[in-house]
Amino acid sequence: MSSYYYIDRSSVSFEDFIASPEIKSHLMAFLHEQQFKHLFDQYKIPISNKLLLYGDSGTGKTMTAKVIANHLNKKLMIVNLATIISSKLGETAKNLDLLFKESQYESMVLLLDEFDSLGQIRDYDNKDNSEMKRVVNAIIQLMDYFPQKSILIAATNQVHMIDEALKRRFEWQISYEKPSNELLDDLYETLKIPIPEKYHPKKRLYQVSYAQAKDDFYKQVKQNIINEQLS
Repeated sequence: MSSYYYIDRSSVSFEDFIASPEIKSHLMAFLHEQQFKHLFDQYKIPISNKLLLYGDSGTGKTMTAKVIANHLNKKLMIVNLATIISSKLGETAKNLDLLFKESQYESMVLLLDEFDSLGQIRDYDNKDNSEMKRVVNAIIQLMDYFPQKSILIAATNQVHMIDEALKRRFEWQISYEKPSNELLDDLYETLKIPIPEKYHPKKRLYQVSYAQAKDDFYKQVKQNIINEQLS
């Protein structure tokens, strides 16, 4: 079963998380609800433990899951959806059932990345319609019985492809967009901290995702180091 996922052990604090004020506000509200769960339990008030994060790739969805896991001191399990989906009829639903059972054993954050590949609109592709209906119905049932002690996060950059019945199961739905120039500058300044000034990039990319900005930053740093060695 472990081939279906990997455990992310990186530690990202809320304070170090670079995101828009709106996203950080949503995230803090969610974390507060988790923090005071014991008070809600006294009055049998259910808490929110399912989030749908949607938007462009590289805009902070996976990082959000890392912040939640770190802040709540929970294990983060990131699912490799490519290994969950099976061409054999009925196998996908069975694989999902085995995966969700993992969340019954211990308190964790379960991240389903590229969720649209599992939760497509039931009549989106007619040739796979019958199997997709079974998969969507299976996910709905699994989500309805998802344990309160764990947190389910689904991430997608194609939210329009997700079945409406599935979307309604998520108490929190947060939209992610490409970061502003100010947020990218915050990222660049953070990335610079451990690197000697002589290797700092001379150019900064804007109008890109966090992931693209980070990749370009390190590409320039590595080239500066190489140039120094070859000079």
